[in-house]
Amino acid sequence: MAQMMRMLQSEGPVNWEIASQVATWVATNGEPEAAIDESARAQLQELVGAAQAHVVAETGLTTAFQAPVQTMTRGGWASLHVDALRPVLESLAGTLEAAMVAAQEAEGPVDPSDPPPLEPGQPDLGAMLGLPPGTDPFGRLLTTLAPVLLGVQAGSMIGYLAQHALGRYDLPLPADDAPSLSFVVSNLDAFEQEWSLPRTDLRFYVAVHEVLHAAQRLVPWVQQRLVSLATEYVSAYELDPVAFESRFGDIDPSDPESLAGIAQQPEALLGAMQSERQREVLVRLQTFTSVLEGYADVVLDRIGERLIPSYGQIHEAMKRHRLERGEADRFIEGLLGLRLEREHYERGEVFCHGVIERAGPAGLNRLWEREAMLPTPPELEAPGLWLARIELPDD
Repeated sequence: MAQMMRMLQSEGPVNWEIASQVATWVATNGEPEAAIDESARAQLQELVGAAQAHVVAETGLTTAFQAPVQTMTRGGWASLHVDALRPVLESLAGTLEAAMVAAQEAEGPVDPSDPPPLEPGQPDLGAMLGLPPGTDPFGRLLTTLAPVLLGVQAGSMIGYLAQHALGRYDLPLPADDAPSLSFVVSNLDAFEQEWSLPRTDLRFYVAVHEVLHAAQRLVPWVQQRLVSLATEYVSAYELDPVAFESRFGDIDPSDPESLAGIAQQPEALLGAMQSERQREVLVRLQTFTSVLEGYADVVLDRIGERLIPSYGQIHEAMKRHRLERGEADRFIEGLLGLRLEREHYERGEVFCHGVIERAGPAGLNRLWEREAMLPTPPELEAPGLWLARIELPDD
């Protein structure tokens, strides 16, 4: 046990080496990936150029021209997002670590002079781990293992997403790196075959989708707000000792299989840390992501229905892809609290259509003028209220 503990030491709140290895292994199923066909690179580059021109014409977001194009493997997508999600996941890890330390301090220090409450012949696990004799190692062990457990969970989440991602923006992940247009060619090919879709039509659809989301995130305040809201959410976790004990009190610190059970249930671990403060943050986060997704869907409809012959077929397949991710959604919800149901996408679309009916596409595009233009939760339900507010003087 002592050797295992030394091997699992981490200098930060997340063991990023383990996260990276797990992400790559899960993304590729531990198998080598085929090289990307150069013809796919060339075609996607050409389609992106066309998509950028149409997106700028529809939205006025000239930021669409700024995102670089990348074609990548599943392993490449996983590596990119291990780095891109690092700030938010480290905030989560720091919150978890602080809560555990506070819980230990609340229990009070262990007096080394007290006789260890051990049965005859029972090993002193505390002493094996370098702790004072008789120390209950469970809390200390969790604190030591937390970086590893979070590394495994983060890597699993990212690796599983990489198995299904067509581009970077299938989900509104709070990535902190520079926005880019990143296409996972093997996943595009598999999706094309699964749904019997025309290759050029599908790739142009995904190109427009990715360009729209990259253009949004390149608006100076948009990505910053998404990361800020996600960080605020994960920083609001609070340890409930009673809930934690009820969920994990039967775990045996001397049994590696028992400890592995914690890593397999992130939703249970964080479920013991839910707080009332998170509810209000979650409303703001869901409102913001509903606007981002709804706006992109409405503009994609206008471009796709005009330019993509098989748009209806592709759009239906993409809706199924979005809402049937299964394990991917469980991981995202378990670690970041972000779960978008069909109603959230539909709410964003209804808002955007309502604005267009009253003020036209130009009225909707005012969303990106500044952060104060974002609708509040009540305004998301009533586009007229939003339009009335943004027409008022700034004071």
